[in-house]
Amino acid sequence: MTSHSEQLSCQELVELVTDYLEGALTERDRAQLEEHISGCDGCRHYIEQMRATVTLTNDVKPQGLTPEAEEALVTALRDWKAR
Repeated sequence: MTSHSEQLSCQELVELVTDYLEGALTERDRAQLEEHISGCDGCRHYIEQMRATVTLTNDVKPQGLTPEAEEALVTALRDWKAR
């Protein structure tokens, strides 16, 4: 059983969710994340939303975007990541 000091916070889970969905977490981190979502409805819902987003965006192809839309998206993502 994971000790209280080793439990993930909701913020830590958010930082790990991409690696979790890509199967890139260590076994220990994956176990801690799954333990957290077993008792946190908000984080469980967040992961479900992220899975749905990944599924939907897998169908978006760059060639379907105008150059202006692609640049706006890249800029928005850079600004978001910089925060």
